[in-house]
Amino acid sequence: MTISILGCGWYGLPLAKALVNDKHKVKGSTTSVDKLTLLEEASVEPFLINLSAEEATFPDLFFDTDLLIIAIPPKSRSAEGAEYLSKLQKVVERIRRHQIKRVILISSTGVYADRNCVVNEDIPPEPDTAAGKILFEAEELFRNQTDLKTTIIRFAGLVGPERHPGRFFAGKQDIANGLAPINLIHLDDCIGITQSIIDGEAYGHTFNAVAPHHPTRADFYTQATDKAGLALPGFILKLDNWKIVESRNVPSVLGYQYQIDNWYTGLTDAF
Repeated sequence: MTISILGCGWYGLPLAKALVNDKHKVKGSTTSVDKLTLLEEASVEPFLINLSAEEATFPDLFFDTDLLIIAIPPKSRSAEGAEYLSKLQKVVERIRRHQIKRVILISSTGVYADRNCVVNEDIPPEPDTAAGKILFEAEELFRNQTDLKTTIIRFAGLVGPERHPGRFFAGKQDIANGLAPINLIHLDDCIGITQSIIDGEAYGHTFNAVAPHHPTRADFYTQATDKAGLALPGFILKLDNWKIVESRNVPSVLGYQYQIDNWYTGLTDAF
């Protein structure tokens, strides 16, 4: 199978390498000239693609593919966030032009607001942040393409190489909401779930990709910081707004077993 990955960053590049190992032909995009060599070295066919309004480039060969994976999250803390939907609309136009029938769109569990409850794929999101609203609109854009089979993966908080959770709050004090549960996923499971979708041709579904273990912020990040040998954080042990994100479809549709399903053992095994 030929697979094109739009956005070979922290998740996209390791995914590309894994798919090459699975004997797929992989095309990968980057906005950086310097990164083209990294893609070539990974046996990924490199493409320089920039979706910004003034510099938009859409090489036809990149969109000549059996499956398109879109891994370009909005930069919600900058003005770029407002342009995200227009960029995706341009991608949709290329999908139609090249008659691509299968898409995996990377989204986030940030589409769920902190409403002090458990949420899963059967519960309609009600985002209450700018980033969450943009992501949900992006999901709806692809759901409304009736001639396209889109799978949406909502990743929880991302941890793994270069994102050790022990560094997130090291040395900080009076951190709010210490009793709130965490919702995280390791890069290995991000890749594993994506591979399972491809192998099982599980298109047309939405998957919450989140480890099934939800210790409190205080407990988890204190242990993570200690394991990393950094200055311990201090949390305010109160429970403010929170959510627990459940992943029902990952086990039921994919039959996938999380590689990191307990964060206390995972802190030793995965970092």
